[in-house]
Amino acid sequence: MSRTDAILKRLLKLHPKLIDLSLDRIEKLLGKIGHPEDHLPPVIHVAGTNGKGSTIAYLRAFLEASGKKVHVMTSPHLVRFNERIRLAGKLVSSRKLNLALEFCEAANGGDPTTFFEITTAAAFKLFAEVKADYLLLETGMGGTFDASNVVKHPLGVIITPVDYDHQAFLGNTVAEIAVSKAGILKRGAKAVFARQRDDGRDVLVRRAAKLGITPLIMGEDFDGRAEDGRLVYQDEHGLLDLPPPALAGPHQFENAAVAIAAARHFDLPVTEADIARGLRGVDWPARLMPVHGTLLQMLPEGSELWLDGGHNAHGAAALALALKEMGEKRHLPLVLIMGLMNTRKPADFLAPFAHMNEKVFALTIPGEPNAHSAATIAAEGRGAGFDVVESKSILNALADAAALDHPMRVVFAGSLYLAGHVLHQNGTPPR
Repeated sequence: MSRTDAILKRLLKLHPKLIDLSLDRIEKLLGKIGHPEDHLPPVIHVAGTNGKGSTIAYLRAFLEASGKKVHVMTSPHLVRFNERIRLAGKLVSSRKLNLALEFCEAANGGDPTTFFEITTAAAFKLFAEVKADYLLLETGMGGTFDASNVVKHPLGVIITPVDYDHQAFLGNTVAEIAVSKAGILKRGAKAVFARQRDDGRDVLVRRAAKLGITPLIMGEDFDGRAEDGRLVYQDEHGLLDLPPPALAGPHQFENAAVAIAAARHFDLPVTEADIARGLRGVDWPARLMPVHGTLLQMLPEGSELWLDGGHNAHGAAALALALKEMGEKRHLPLVLIMGLMNTRKPADFLAPFAHMNEKVFALTIPGEPNAHSAATIAAEGRGAGFDVVESKSILNALADAAALDHPMRVVFAGSLYLAGHVLHQNGTPPR
């Protein structure tokens, strides 16, 4: 076990619950370590159900194309915890990470602080110590009581599409979930909203109005679409004809458009050329990502292997649409290899793939006690009318797929935790 893993293991034991939404504990800890949250570079705070990480990846790409240094905090990680914290463009070194974590652990003094809270405090400490031009900050869950929501005066706020997820913590309706997401809005900070369901949009707009904010809303104040293989973006300032985003899937045109709107609305120092370079060079692992190398070699010649970390019904719908478009360009039989955490319903995740003539292999996500078993996924999937087979491991699932003995499009889906194991198995961790 590495030193980092040993520290993280200790931190997981501080609080009896993995999730306990509140700001009291992190505010107390931040006070003990000198309030680093008050000494950050300009912050762009991002909440939403899906698309947060991709939107941040685009903004980072635009800013770095303009020569700016950018801090980033995202979660969860795929292979190594270091992936959650990027300092001035580079993943945090294990040495710096360990020192920050141990400093916060000592300051915490054994108090029942959650894992996300104490690791967020460590991230803020690092962000305050290392010089950068901007911090792109992703919420962990929700907004109002998310540990990241201690930032009092963000430069700007982005809310990506709000949909059903984490209902046990955020509410049973989209409107209730939107109330939580809207909690990151701050008086004096500009805001950009992705395209929203009507019930979520109304909540967000009402909250913005109470704070004196006039948000920029996708579909009303700006829009972006694929046209002749290009990204066409338009707002009140005019039209941009841009290269398509390097990330695959039609939903990425929308994510990119939200990032472009934010760059323009927040007056970030990026030009149209910077945006174009950023779109071409953007990188965000496990978001409809082609997989090459060892694992692809297990499949019949002519096959494709893809990896997507979408883990809820909204993400599944985006993935299904992207795969449908792929099928129109090059038809291959679809094979889904899926694992899910037990906070999601297998039948709901599979529903968008109905009538796509897919074969489904179910996995238990390795090392995740809160994952659905392969047997549960298979049973619920079959109950919903899908042809689902249990597999013992990632390699077994690929071997089972290969036994079909024809070229195919194989897609790992259902969980970022599963995606991390796939990347580790393939020997291609994020950098």
